[in-house]
Amino acid sequence: MIPDELPHVFPEAQRQSRRRAAVPRPALPIGTRQTPLQKGQAQKMPPAVAGAETPSRRRLGLILALLAFAQCIYAIDYSIVFVALPEIGAGVGFSAQTLQWVVSAYAVAFGGFLLLGGRAADLFGRRRMFAFGLFLYAVSSLAGALATEPVTLIVARAVQGIGGAFLAPATLSLVTTTFAEGPERNRALAIWGGAGGSGMVLGSLLGGVLTGAFGWASIFFANVPLAGGAMLLTFAIIPKDTERDASGRRFDLPGALTATIGLTLLVFTLVQGPVSGWTSPTILITAAIAVAVLAVFLTIEARGRDPLMPLRLFRNRNLSTGTVVTLVFMATFGALPYFFTVYFQTVHGYSAMQSGIAFLLPCVGVLIGNLSGGRLATRFGVRTTLIVALLMGAVGTVAFALSISPDASYLTLVPGVLILSLGQGAVFTAMYAAVTTGVDEQNQGIASGIASTGQQVGAAVGLAVLVAVANAGNAGLTGEALRVATADGLRSAMWATVAGIILLVLVTTNFRRSVAAPVAEPEKLAEVTPTV
Repeated sequence: MIPDELPHVFPEAQRQSRRRAAVPRPALPIGTRQTPLQKGQAQKMPPAVAGAETPSRRRLGLILALLAFAQCIYAIDYSIVFVALPEIGAGVGFSAQTLQWVVSAYAVAFGGFLLLGGRAADLFGRRRMFAFGLFLYAVSSLAGALATEPVTLIVARAVQGIGGAFLAPATLSLVTTTFAEGPERNRALAIWGGAGGSGMVLGSLLGGVLTGAFGWASIFFANVPLAGGAMLLTFAIIPKDTERDASGRRFDLPGALTATIGLTLLVFTLVQGPVSGWTSPTILITAAIAVAVLAVFLTIEARGRDPLMPLRLFRNRNLSTGTVVTLVFMATFGALPYFFTVYFQTVHGYSAMQSGIAFLLPCVGVLIGNLSGGRLATRFGVRTTLIVALLMGAVGTVAFALSISPDASYLTLVPGVLILSLGQGAVFTAMYAAVTTGVDEQNQGIASGIASTGQQVGAAVGLAVLVAVANAGNAGLTGEALRVATADGLRSAMWATVAGIILLVLVTTNFRRSVAAPVAEPEKLAEVTPTV
């Protein structure tokens, strides 16, 4: 579906490029230079406005296709192991207590390194960090496929998470700096979001099909040529990183270390808490250290000259609200693939392949919702689109909850799953269109990292809370009693999800009514001042 969308993404950029070419650039008198203010203004423009050569229509299409493909790879890896967990546990030798770390190792590393990955994209180049993230994916996937011991697979998944932490913000910031804010960016984000949102569901489908046909190692082997090929295409398709004005720019090493350590410990606490118990000494000590380290991080950022995460960015209401939205979104919608898997396999006894095929419907629904979300955001505004899509998701989740039963057929799930998937897809596109609006180009990477960090923390919190709700009445049960109790618990978790979505609707009302910002005219950037 990507080729049908791409031709509509770029006309505005090309028209702007032709208009700029027709405007003569005033010559600078000898002994004059641009002021720092004007340099800052230029940096806030998209590449075409800031002076970079505008890529051709075909080149823009290839760039967007590659970015969408990479987003799909990273999204698939989030959920591809869910369906394969029983086979992984038996094949590698995990215990029931350690098997969860196949998922958790990825989540902890990903969440811990996101801010570092976002700022690295801003300072060292988005193309470089994009390629670096894909390289880590390819290498760690090969290591995971060849793993014969639990420790090896856990380390491989952690490295995959680090790769995702560099890849995700680089991918999003490449989209937002390549396509002009407004309708053009919304269309690009619809395609990018379609790849990411459907990739989360597609991961479960592929995980089931590949595991059933070729064994659990195939879900890792499949990533090697995909990530490796995308890395090689990066250097042929994405333009080189532009040279940046490095005067006064320093990498915030203290901020990077404290952010990475603090976030890693925080996500570890959220992931391990339900397993070890929230009052266990390990969890309490880890949580205390995480809070202390993050407090030090915020102090460093408030006093630093060139901080890793400029706190002034949170004055942008769209970014601060959008970060909360991504957190609650992943705490609700983001947990659904896990519960779909439990329902299909535990309640109805589906095989890995049957479970994968059952994910085809939500995958298609999310994809359609993603592609529609960009058009709706352009026509009706981001805030309106988000509210309507969230309400649709809530209605679909209610319908899904009412259809959960140990004796229900798959057909009874179709209306609810389809409606909630359409809403979920539209929300995914619109929330990222909002969160990056009004952020200057030189901070797009860290803004993407902030939003993605909220997304990852939300995923950990939501899954922990909803799993606790779902398992509340399962203790000591076996056989048919466990199957019935699991269905009842899943229904309770869905009602909790509906409550979270309603909360998300209230948060969304804090977005500005119009999040589109006009592109500055180039002639306004031509003022000069004499040098001293």
